[in-house]
Amino acid sequence: MARIFEFGEVVDGYPIRVVNEREARAGAGILLLFGLIAFSQAFLNGSFTMTRMVILVFAADFAIRVLINPRFAPSLILGRYAVRKQVPDYVGAAQKRFAWALGLAIALMMIVWNLWLNQAGPVALLGCVTCILLLFFETSFGICVGCAIYNWIWPGQAQLCPGGVCEMPGARPAITRLGWAQGATVLATLAVILVTAPLVAGMQSPRYFGPGAAAMGGANLTVAPDDCTAPALARFIGMEAHWRTRNGC
Repeated sequence: MARIFEFGEVVDGYPIRVVNEREARAGAGILLLFGLIAFSQAFLNGSFTMTRMVILVFAADFAIRVLINPRFAPSLILGRYAVRKQVPDYVGAAQKRFAWALGLAIALMMIVWNLWLNQAGPVALLGCVTCILLLFFETSFGICVGCAIYNWIWPGQAQLCPGGVCEMPGARPAITRLGWAQGATVLATLAVILVTAPLVAGMQSPRYFGPGAAAMGGANLTVAPDDCTAPALARFIGMEAHWRTRNGC
């Protein structure tokens, strides 16, 4: 029973229980993917079905991580399989448990707000965006925001932080530093985007030349002849009825 209800792994050479950071980041990426799809469905189509399913899965996954054992969390099982050929990167389990407890708290809040009270609006948007950002930072940059909060509340208690941020000395290695040239490059890129964006926005919508192009007549993908005529692409992929409902036709 003790092997089921425990948190973190015991690994030779490490004085504390640890979690494989590569596995955690892979699990975060899996949840992020489905979270983005669900958020897009709710934001663009007004459909909250997938959002509610993702909220339930998210809550169940984090409840298993925090209250039972991370080894049995579905996203981490898939993550472990995905990175099974990579050398493990061990990080302290205590701060990870705290971070995942914060995720569970957000998921429970979303269950109450969106499923029980059947509410949307700014609160639901804030909850979704917060989860997406936290998952994005973890899977893309290896930044565990919850771990940073843990270290802020209990200074010096966190060990083996992701990226070694707890152990990194004050003087950062030269390879991690940025200079004026890099900053100028970013600013120049932003300037190019600002200049070209209006030009791109003014271009005609593309025409479809893939499979079935003859049936569609090479029609414009997005612009409809009138307000209630579905675009050719919507008709081609069988989404005409959905398009009409979405646009109040």
